[in-house]
Formats: sequence, structure tokens, C-alpha cells
Amino acid sequence: MSRRYLLKNALCLVTMDDARQELKNGWIVTEGRQIVALGGMEDPHPPADDVLDMSGHVVMPGMVNTHHHMYQSLTRVIPQAQDASLFQWLQTLYPIWARLTPDMVKASTRTAMAELLMSGCTTTSDHLYLFPNGCRLDDEIEAGLEMGMRFHACRGSMSVGESAGGLPPDSLVEKEADILRDTLRVIETYHDPEPLAMLTVGGAPCSPFSVSRELMRDMAELARTTGTRLHTHLAENQHDVAYSKERFGQTPAEYAEDVGWVGADVWHAHCVKLDAAGMARFGRTGTGIAHCPCSNMRLASGIAPIWSMQKQGVPVGLGVDGSASNDGASILAEARQAMLVSRLLSAQDEQAMMLKARDVLTLATRGGARVLGRTDIGQLTVGKAADIIAFDMRKLEYTGALSDPVAALVFCTPSSVAFSMVNGKVLIQDGHFTKLDVNMIIEQHNRLAQKLYEGS
Repeated sequence: MSRRYLLKNALCLVTMDDARQELKNGWIVTEGRQIVALGGMEDPHPPADDVLDMSGHVVMPGMVNTHHHMYQSLTRVIPQAQDASLFQWLQTLYPIWARLTPDMVKASTRTAMAELLMSGCTTTSDHLYLFPNGCRLDDEIEAGLEMGMRFHACRGSMSVGESAGGLPPDSLVEKEADILRDTLRVIETYHDPEPLAMLTVGGAPCSPFSVSRELMRDMAELARTTGTRLHTHLAENQHDVAYSKERFGQTPAEYAEDVGWVGADVWHAHCVKLDAAGMARFGRTGTGIAHCPCSNMRLASGIAPIWSMQKQGVPVGLGVDGSASNDGASILAEARQAMLVSRLLSAQDEQAMMLKARDVLTLATRGGARVLGRTDIGQLTVGKAADIIAFDMRKLEYTGALSDPVAALVFCTPSSVAFSMVNGKVLIQDGHFTKLDVNMIIEQHNRLAQKLYEGS
């Protein structure tokens, strides 16, 4: 018999439903994996097995991360790559990443997911695209299942090395037949297509400058045959656009359409330099975008014109991107940055509109859910997944900000959650993990990160 949880007395219950209701002194009841009831202070609530007092807390849907490279948390702040742009940054780090081991993949997955959970994320994707020394996507999936997050694992790949005009070293690329075969294997082994799925798998060739046109087309065909989703990087900076034009004679968006990478089952990371025609094409086809403002700033790529994309109907979610190009994995910090950089863009372009606090919280919840093709997460309504987070607004960083506690989540210094429930299970309570030994995760991660960097 499933236990019932009642979260009551919330300072504000942010539902993110179609009407965007925010219920003062709200309450919500979960049973098993789903939400079964919710209401405001004047609505009677049903009985429950476990009652949690959310006084002073903003309660909202768990947030969704649409782009990450978890293994990169092993190489944060590498001195040689601190001030490099995208292509230089990659070429600096490829030789270090070539020493990656299965244990390192597992350790970095645990670290990344712990960090995401603490920031309010309950669903994450990840893009693992290199597999040296016996590494497999299975290593990441195994560690991810231990952590209890809702997980969209992307089987990435690189097939065009330096000798063939690509960016990665030849030692890190795979044969395309092997890539397709292993992608099908992990889909057949792990992918769950059902509502409330905790694990899905999709194909994710890394980027136009590291895979061939043929692999992109074949992966699109594989995805449509298996009913899975497609993910890659696109139009991340000017060099990316120049490469596409020189190599393929097309803009990134034209190339994407030519190889079958548009549609509601596709999402692209970054798209900082997506042109107007590309935005229209993506809006028309429902092709999604993962907006990663921290990484885009860190690598001097620019500011993605999110307002213009949304005006064209493009689905947009937030992504923290790799922890070596962001050096953090806070989805709430990403939401704050998305709001702030939109204001810089609006100051430069009178056609652009600045995003408001609730706009970016929508991107972080419903927006991310749509980009990942989910209708069961991203909002607190009856029948949706029991993925719920709460922030304690009585903390120091929110002092003086209670005139609008929902906006305070974005305007004030990003905080850690006080509570997190994923799939009906409480993972964080009173600001601490209920079952996870974080100190052990940190110790193992730091030891392996040192080993990776030093090459021993």
C-alpha cells in the first residue's frame, strides 16, 4: 500500500498549472508516485500517513535540467582551460578526458546529481559522448539509478577525428556502425516509454564538428524507429556556425533540417547563434532548445536570444551544461542567470524583451518538461508526478524579500532546497539528504579528479 504524504501550510504553493495558480497557505497530497490532491488554506485536505509542515516555505514543482555533461565535474577550473573559448577549451580538455575510466563516470554522475538535487532539480538529462578505457553509458545509468533522480540518459558519440577534419583527437572517436549498434542496445536495455518513467534513453551525436552527416541521418532514423528522442549541440558560437557553412555549405539550422534533426522529438543545446530563419524553422517544427546561459558566458559564446525564440514558438528549457564550462550544476542559478542576461540583451536590442522571475521559473519547470517531451512533470496538478521541492524563505539570503517570495527565489542569491521529493520518495529533508553520504561522494570524486588531471 502506497503511503500518503501531506505537505501543508506552505507560504506559497506554486503550481505551474495552466492558470499559473499560486496558493497561499497551500497544501498538496501525494500517494505513491503521483499527486492526488492540492488546495489553498480554505480547502479541506484529506488525511495522510505522513504530514510535513511547510510553514515559511515556497513549494513548487521539481525543476528540469535539459543539458549536462556530468563527467566534466571531474575537470572543473582546470588552469589551462579557464580563459579559453569553445574550440580551444575542448582541444585543451580532450587529452585529459581521454583518461576517463568507468569508476570516474560513476563518481561524477553521483556528484553532479547530488548538486542538481540540492539546487531544486528533480529531472535531468545528460549527454555522455566519449567512451575511453571501457567506459559505457551503463556506468552512468547505474550510478544515476542509485541517486533517485528522474533521468534522461543520452548516448552521445564522436566519429570524425582530427585526421578527417573534425575537432576531437582520433583516439576519442568511434566507428559509426559501433555507435549505432550500442545506441540501439542501451535503448532496448534501459529505455522506458511509459508515463512517470524514471529512465529514458536517446541518441546524441555530439556536434556537427565531431560526427558525419551520415551518422546524423542514421541516428535520426534509429530514433524514429524506436520512438526515442534526439539531442546534440548546435550553433553554439561563431566558430560553430563558420564550420557548418564551410563543411556543409549550410547554416546550422539548415543542416539540422537536412539530416532530419528537426521536430518535437529533437532538442539542441545552446543555439546562441541561431539565425532568424532557423528560429522560424524550429518554431514551425516544435524543435526544442536547451538554454545554457552560464556556460555561454563562461566560454564567451554570447547570449542566446530566448525571447525571440519563444516569440517564434520554439520550446525552450534550461540546462546547466558541463561542470567544466559552468563549473557548477545549480538549476536555480541557471534560472537567475537566464533572467539577468535577458536584460542585458534587451538593453542592446529594443526588439528583445527581458524575462521576468516567473518566466524563468516556467522555463525551469514546464519549459524543460516540454523540451524533454514530458507531460507528467513540471507542474503540481492532480495526476502528475510527485516531484516536489521546497525552499525555506526564512534563510538569511531571503531576508527582506518576502513581499514576493516566488520572485525572491530568482532575484536573491541562489539557495539550496530544504525539501525534495522525486517520484514520491523524500530525498532531501531539512536541507539534508535522507540516505546519501555526501562526504563519501565528495572524497571519492576529489580523489578520482586528481588522478584524472595528473594522468596517473
